[in-house]
Amino acid sequence: MKHSFLLFSLLFVTSVAFAQDDQVSTTPEPTKKEKVKKKKKQPLTLTNAVIIGQMDKPQDRYSIEIMLTEMMTSRQMPAVPSLNIMKIGADAQIMASDSIKEILTAKGIDTYMLVTVRGYDRRFKVAAMQEDLSGALNTGSLFELYRTEIVSVSFEFKFYRGGEFIFGDMIKCGSVSDREQVLKKFRSKVQKRMDKKWRV
Repeated sequence: MKHSFLLFSLLFVTSVAFAQDDQVSTTPEPTKKEKVKKKKKQPLTLTNAVIIGQMDKPQDRYSIEIMLTEMMTSRQMPAVPSLNIMKIGADAQIMASDSIKEILTAKGIDTYMLVTVRGYDRRFKVAAMQEDLSGALNTGSLFELYRTEIVSVSFEFKFYRGGEFIFGDMIKCGSVSDREQVLKKFRSKVQKRMDKKWRV
């Protein structure tokens, strides 16, 4: 009788253990999508900007800054070209000063848009890590809007708020044969990018 009771007890414990094992094994493992949720890139939501063309040639800087200012104001977005604030040849760091920030804030502007000619081929990509506004203002460009015998111009855009980098983009203008064609394609591509990507 005693042996029968011990045998019954062992069978009962074993059956409970197997039942628990079955319950554990039937629980589905989390998928990779459940384990790792990708962080979505935050949109720019561009509503205003002071536009800083980082070009060595004054005529190139003027063309880009005025064109971008016109495009933004036509969309009811406050915009100011740096030419209205900073004289040709002045230290670009003045744009990061507190006095300039106060002037821009009074105009309803909190976003800095830096535009640079990045080069003449299609291989360039915006770097994930970027310097702050002060560091970016120290970086100029040795490239012109157009050079003889080139067929493609890459423009890099960097956006800053509160002195920190928030968004970067690259626009490539291909199949160009002169400066006017570069500007024409620049306008067309930036308008589309502004409406479909920067403002939303």
